[in-house]
Amino acid sequence: MTFYELKEFLDLKAEHYQSQEFITADPIQIPHRFSKKEDIEIAGFLIATIAWGNRTSIIKNSNKMMQLMDDSPYDFIKNHSSEDLKVFDGFVHRTFNDSDLKYFIISLKNIYETKGGLEKCIANHASKMDIQTALHYFKKDFFELPHSQRTQKHVADPLKGSAAKRINMYLRWMVRSNKNGVDFGIWKSIHTRNLSCPLDVHSGTIARKLGILKRTQNDAKAVVELDTQLRIMDPEDPVKYDFALFGLGAFEKF
Repeated sequence: MTFYELKEFLDLKAEHYQSQEFITADPIQIPHRFSKKEDIEIAGFLIATIAWGNRTSIIKNSNKMMQLMDDSPYDFIKNHSSEDLKVFDGFVHRTFNDSDLKYFIISLKNIYETKGGLEKCIANHASKMDIQTALHYFKKDFFELPHSQRTQKHVADPLKGSAAKRINMYLRWMVRSNKNGVDFGIWKSIHTRNLSCPLDVHSGTIARKLGILKRTQNDAKAVVELDTQLRIMDPEDPVKYDFALFGLGAFEKF
């Protein structure tokens, strides 16, 4: 395919997969149950954090997290006591366990009480630097309270070489327009042009097959390489192609 044929192909696939059918098979369905901004962004952050492995298991454990917070994540974050955290005893999703989840709850309360919330915390850094560098500093904010060292692995750091797939996916959820009904578009202080593709095994494999990614590792350097190509195709909304690349890999076995 020529560049223009490839762009047209990916534009069509991106549009195709931005649909209600996508939501019903994806963990993004969980934050779609909420209407309040803080509930959406907190649920989205927690669910994106455990979004690896079997999708059925991700959705099951995401629902369980919300149920343990009485389906009111912001109220739980804001008003919980140390005694309330016992409700998470025994929770586990792969390597993310109850001690990790308890710290996330404590840290999120701190983020909302001292940094103006998730959007403001990330956007303040992003206003001074690129998004991937901003995520490095967000991680510092997130882990500024006493915590177990093992819990740090659950928030990626692009400056340490990570592709940061899950948190880049989370930013896509929060920032991109809701016009197609999949992403939320509730964060107005970060622009879609600055977002990065949530690079995973599906999107990486398809990007290489299509010749828009040469690097063989799915790491931070690969994200930069892929972003460069996607921003040529659509400078204002490059991350929309995540739908095309993921859909071609996960659903069409392209």
